[in-house]
Amino acid sequence: MLTDSIAKLKNEKIRITPQRLAVLEYLVESDTHPTADEIYQALVDRFPNMSAATVYNNLHLFMKVGFVKELTYGDASSRFDFTNTQHYHAICEECGDVVDLYYPVLDDVEMVAQSLIGFEVTHHRMEVYGICPNCQEKRNTQQAQ
Repeated sequence: MLTDSIAKLKNEKIRITPQRLAVLEYLVESDTHPTADEIYQALVDRFPNMSAATVYNNLHLFMKVGFVKELTYGDASSRFDFTNTQHYHAICEECGDVVDLYYPVLDDVEMVAQSLIGFEVTHHRMEVYGICPNCQEKRNTQQAQ
């Protein structure tokens, strides 16, 4: 995934700076859908001269190129998702964790929208909200005390 993304950046004539590569690597390796600030905090020790604006600028560049999506769920911080496959998200209403949910059957919704109502679909998004297993366990532990 990282190699393909670097190649895509080069094809777009985008320079691969050490900071840009570090942000990209962090996104590829992360399974937590980090905020820009979380990425910045994780990388600032390696790049003390890097600003938070550098992280934001690179995230927006990656979104423009098409391999990062911004996830907004109504809270103050956007989360960022490196993606190469269509997937959905389950969001914990207590701790805010975002977990990938793969369910290919939902991909048909675009075809159904087009055939039933003639809608030209550009993309779709679905989220499932609830309480993650960790928060459920914490809640059950607190209730047992």
